[in-house]
Amino acid sequence: MKKEVVFLAGASGSMGFESFKELWKRRAKYDIVLLQRPSKENKKLFKPYEKICGIKSISGKGIVEGSGLKLVWGDATNYDDIAEACKGIDWCLCPMGLIPPAADRNPEMAKAINTTAIEYIIKAIESQSGGADHIKFIYIGTVAATGDRLPPIHHGRIGDPMNPGVFDFYATTKIRGEMAVCESNLKYWASLRQTFIMIPDIMALMDPIMFHQPLNSFMESNTSRDAGRGLINCLDVPENSTFWRRCYNMGGGPSCRSTYYEFLNEIMKMNGVGKIDDVAERKWFTLRNFHTQYFDDSYELNEYIHNWGDSMEDYFKIVKSNQPFALKIVAKLCRWSKRFQKFVRKATYKRLKTLALDKTGTQYWYQKKMDMRISAFYKDYKTFESIPDWDVDKPILSDFEPEWYPLNHGYDETKKKLSLEDLKDIAIFRGGECLSNEWDGDMYTKIKWKCAFGHEFELKPYTILKAGHWCPECLPPPWNSDEQAKRNPFFAQVWYPNHEKDENNYYPNECYKDILD
Repeated sequence: MKKEVVFLAGASGSMGFESFKELWKRRAKYDIVLLQRPSKENKKLFKPYEKICGIKSISGKGIVEGSGLKLVWGDATNYDDIAEACKGIDWCLCPMGLIPPAADRNPEMAKAINTTAIEYIIKAIESQSGGADHIKFIYIGTVAATGDRLPPIHHGRIGDPMNPGVFDFYATTKIRGEMAVCESNLKYWASLRQTFIMIPDIMALMDPIMFHQPLNSFMESNTSRDAGRGLINCLDVPENSTFWRRCYNMGGGPSCRSTYYEFLNEIMKMNGVGKIDDVAERKWFTLRNFHTQYFDDSYELNEYIHNWGDSMEDYFKIVKSNQPFALKIVAKLCRWSKRFQKFVRKATYKRLKTLALDKTGTQYWYQKKMDMRISAFYKDYKTFESIPDWDVDKPILSDFEPEWYPLNHGYDETKKKLSLEDLKDIAIFRGGECLSNEWDGDMYTKIKWKCAFGHEFELKPYTILKAGHWCPECLPPPWNSDEQAKRNPFFAQVWYPNHEKDENNYYPNECYKDILD
């Protein structure tokens, strides 16, 4: 029997390489296509697999293949390279993406990879004879699309509003990538909105972005190996499944839930220094404008691809086993000697302070009076300056389940079939109008809409009702969220829990470039 061909885009990333290793185990059933930048790191990473397949490695760009492995050494931002990788495939699995903090430092490349390259893949699939009706496309989205979800809205589900954090250009590019998939002509697609992936090398996360997240954020995370295994399990989903043409939240389930504060404490405890309180200042952490949430519906994806596996306890065991020997010795000495622990705490504090004072760090923003950053992440200077020390109001950091409520999506979700009148009510709830005068009831038939700002556009009802998208022109940048919340009751649900109604901030198109040299 002829083997199916799987194009795995982004195979060198944290999720991508775990996916590749799982796909490699299935070589008896699938041929593999990769599109990779010809960097030294990527050449080194895949050289052993080339050798197994009898492929002679090349330097620079080019195409090599043998024994069921095809490597396109090229550039995902080049359509010709994408088209080459998509030739004759049956599947495209796409964990490819430029993520923060790299995306923050190279926003133009983030757009090219996270949006334009996705549009190229869709074009390459649709351009093949029968491609749109045959080739299956699994897109990996992001929890960042729905933005800040602090209590009391820390539980989320698919269909909640898009709310990319101010300055989070990455999230806006991923939202546009997902919208392109939803609006495509593909018969078989799915978008898996990936949560925070917990990688084994925890020290790799030591970056100023660690302070962008509020301490009382709620996280339903995922290990990289579960993420990779889950993606490859999509290959087992049959064509007649109800899985297709839907968006999903991809998290690790209830056993992978924690607050950000408790997550940091476990890491510090593992390294022998105690708690985050002992090595950082509370003001270094923002008060709003990030992302992560508990997923009330991640079980739906698990029912199809069985991606739940590791728990938080499992993850910390993975981290501990991957700790460099020197760090293990330091942690042991910290537990043995209070004097040594004090020395390590002081050194850790100094290192973290350096990160906070980096140009992308929160304390740099305060010291340099970067007004827009302060208003977005702290509300104002007075609020920043009034942040208490660690021993004040501690329950807000340790409550694993404060009160919460689900968001209203603006229609009766129990109805099996919606009417045109339902679409009109849905549009009104979003501050706009449904301009179409007839509808065949198909959730994937494009409908004409108008938003509260007068922009007219066409989107499928599924894209709006079930995936949470709305006006493409209103999607940041620029960020005009205070004004949008005043006009859009649907969006207001995710804005006012953590913003005052009298705030009136506007963040222009290129505001996110303020940290670039």
